[in-house]
Amino acid sequence: MTYVVLPPASREARLAAATTRWEAIASSRPDLRQAVILQQSLFRTLLDLSDAVESGRLPRLSLPPKYLSAKLARGVPALSAEPIPLPVTILKPFLLRLCQELESGGAGESAAHISAAIEQSRLDAGSLLGASLARDHRSILTGASHMGLAPDLVWLVAELTVSPFAHALQRAVLPRPDAGGRFSFDLEDWTRGYCPVCGSWPALGEVLGGQRILRCSFCSAGWAPVATGCAYCAMSGSDFESASTGPAPHDRHLELCRGCSGYLKTVEVANLSPFPLLAISDLETMDLDLIAIEQGFRRPPLREFKADGTSCH
Repeated sequence: MTYVVLPPASREARLAAATTRWEAIASSRPDLRQAVILQQSLFRTLLDLSDAVESGRLPRLSLPPKYLSAKLARGVPALSAEPIPLPVTILKPFLLRLCQELESGGAGESAAHISAAIEQSRLDAGSLLGASLARDHRSILTGASHMGLAPDLVWLVAELTVSPFAHALQRAVLPRPDAGGRFSFDLEDWTRGYCPVCGSWPALGEVLGGQRILRCSFCSAGWAPVATGCAYCAMSGSDFESASTGPAPHDRHLELCRGCSGYLKTVEVANLSPFPLLAISDLETMDLDLIAIEQGFRRPPLREFKADGTSCH
């Protein structure tokens, strides 16, 4: 596997790039204008939250290179089952702010109920955000259902809130290479389609210079498995295909797997998307989701890992 070191990008550069792309979406897809308006609001909040996280102090994680190499060799993401303290005092105000923006952006009373549950301490912010960082999808959905809250919306707002912190951890945990291009621990054994840092599936694949780079939907890590095949089940051959969509130039593809019925979008790019611009790429390619879903393909649920960090699958 090749772990991809993402180039740094200033707040101003990210906002300028995002604005250009939003204008293009709104111009070509009038039906997505409301989605663009909501994304603009959420994007600015994520930038503010990212600045707050970056200006704070990240927790010191005891993850020696040999320990990380052993985890990755077993197929266990670097952060899985690690006791990571969350800066809840920093994150909680943004959690409430994101609820308010989702309420104004169309989620209405469902988002307002989540915000009220947090403010009244019926829904503990620390526990919710900790479960999101641990990628514990099941417990969040179960807990939200028991409280009469919209489960998918609870998952979404928690994931949005924690993602800047997860991104900062990703950059800290997977170190930069030395002058010779070497890392302090072995990343070559990672051939999986899920993120080597947090275990999430890729939001999509970005093709840069002919290389397919999977991009994490949560922490924005980038990695390039050596083998070409289904990101979810590693299927290749006749049951796996990468089909171009739309008129030439064919810079967008759907990877379709008949083995597990999973699909992945890939787009050719001039530069890798910095955090949190992957969400814009996802919006730009929403038509590909519809094409895949209409053909019976889907995005699989998150993988689950046991308390000792080993995979349940």
